[in-house]
Amino acid sequence: MSEPHALQEIGWPLDDHGQVAVPEWRECLEAHPQARPARVVEQHRSGYVVAEGPDDSFPVESPAEWQRRPSYRKGGIPPEARAGVGDWVLVERSGDVMQIVALLPRRSAIKRAAAGEHYKQQLIAANVDTVFVVCGLDKDFNPRRIERYLLLVKGSGAQAVVVLTKADHAADVPGAVATIAALASAEVPVRAVDAREPDSVAALRPWLQPGATVVMVGSSGAGKSTLTNSLAGEELMKTGEVRSTDSRGRHTTTYRALIPLPGGACLIDTPGMRELKPTGEEDVADNFADVAELALECRFRDCRHLKEPGCAVMAAIATGNLDPQRLANYRKLQGEVATAAGQLAGRRVQ
Repeated sequence: MSEPHALQEIGWPLDDHGQVAVPEWRECLEAHPQARPARVVEQHRSGYVVAEGPDDSFPVESPAEWQRRPSYRKGGIPPEARAGVGDWVLVERSGDVMQIVALLPRRSAIKRAAAGEHYKQQLIAANVDTVFVVCGLDKDFNPRRIERYLLLVKGSGAQAVVVLTKADHAADVPGAVATIAALASAEVPVRAVDAREPDSVAALRPWLQPGATVVMVGSSGAGKSTLTNSLAGEELMKTGEVRSTDSRGRHTTTYRALIPLPGGACLIDTPGMRELKPTGEEDVADNFADVAELALECRFRDCRHLKEPGCAVMAAIATGNLDPQRLANYRKLQGEVATAAGQLAGRRVQ
């Protein structure tokens, strides 16, 4: 097995006795005595790059069954069941190459439905402790998009933190923070930072402790690469200009990569995502607790919150206690999740 301290520096969990903290992982190690653990730090069409420490990475071959086209049919392997950035795998030498022989069970997984007509899940990152939902405080500031990101994160096993970048561009930073805090649940922290200033991004240190793994998600131009460079203390990721018309940027990050930070945490940067489709496994009511609680006060149990008498939701809108755009997004996401859930169920019975 690789040096435990080197593995710990890229997130390998050990208990107080120096043993692997995840029982299922210990079982996998015992089942493959000749293999050793490594973490996926890059995923490309041609294969993977894994690491056994912050300065020890190398390419590996995927199992033969992963090299076939992903499939939900019986006996097939869907795309989300294959390794992604952040996953822990067991690797073993086979001739002149290193090969993945096992994928360790995930402690958390951030997923979305891939773009396109046919249903397919896409793994964004695995085994992360925290998700930084990054949005710029410029013309691209969009509370509705943040609601959508929080829906994907909820139930993933990771904690969401909303990071509002470009605080130096905003006329009313406290107002923007209050807007997001009002739509996020109480356990979702909101921080406004200037991604170019190390002193400003120090506000994110509580989630970047040694051994922790954080993934950043957000649209192109939100400042994820700039934030990565500030946290790393060096220019690791390319950054680009954003359009003046809508503050959208080009995809300066073209693939997911896990980056060890100087303080001992790991950061996963991801390409900007313009389309965020739910997988069908999300709980919309859990993410819109304010709307769900109001619905319990409606006169009719099957109230659609349109023109029914005694509708507590519409009453809250009339008094200004509920944003009508939040209700509209709630309805929209309910429909999308229901559609995706039907597609997922259909895939699973094929």
